[in-house]
Amino acid sequence: VQLQASGGGLVQAGGSLRLSCAASGFIFSRATMAWYRQAPGKQRELVASISSGGTTNYADSVKGRFTISRDNAKNTVSLQMNSLKPEDTAVYYCSAPGLRIWGQGTQVTVSS
Repeated sequence: VQLQASGGGLVQAGGSLRLSCAASGFIFSRATMAWYRQAPGKQRELVASISSGGTTNYADSVKGRFTISRDNAKNTVSLQMNSLKPEDTAVYYCSAPGLRIWGQGTQVTVSS
């Protein structure tokens, strides 16, 4: 059982990044998938989720800027992040929260 996240990095404010997460070891198509983030000194928070049927949910702070998607044929979930702000700086984690499966995290840093 594994989630492998990639795509983090350093970007200027207003820029874009795309995070990807490859899943293995469980029935991906049946799982709700999510991205969480944790900034220094703050609690981990839900950024976005997508159900097995494709229903999406976003934190208010990222609505209209971030898009979560999934490809069940490839067992991947992605997070397209546009119009990035310095407050989006955090470690981003891919998760199958209902199965309590977490990826290793990928750092996103947005400079002002």
